[in-house]
Amino acid sequence: MKNNLKVERAIQNITQEELARLIGVSRQTIHAIETGKYVPSTVLALKIAKLCDKSVEEIFILEETD
Repeated sequence: MKNNLKVERAIQNITQEELARLIGVSRQTIHAIETGKYVPSTVLALKIAKLCDKSVEEIFILEETD
C-alpha cells in the first residue's frame, strides 16, 4: 500500500509529532506509515483522513500487489 501522508502533512503544515499527538499515536508510528513499513488500522486511517479533510482513498492507495 502506498500513501501520500507526507504530502498531506505538508499541506496541513504539521510535523510528524503534531500529527501523532492529534490522533493519539507515536511519532515513530507516523514515520513508519509514511515510509510504508506499517499499514495503519482502519480507525487510524480514518482519523488521519478526517484530520486532513480527505477521504481515506485520497491518502492511502491500494497497489495491485496488495
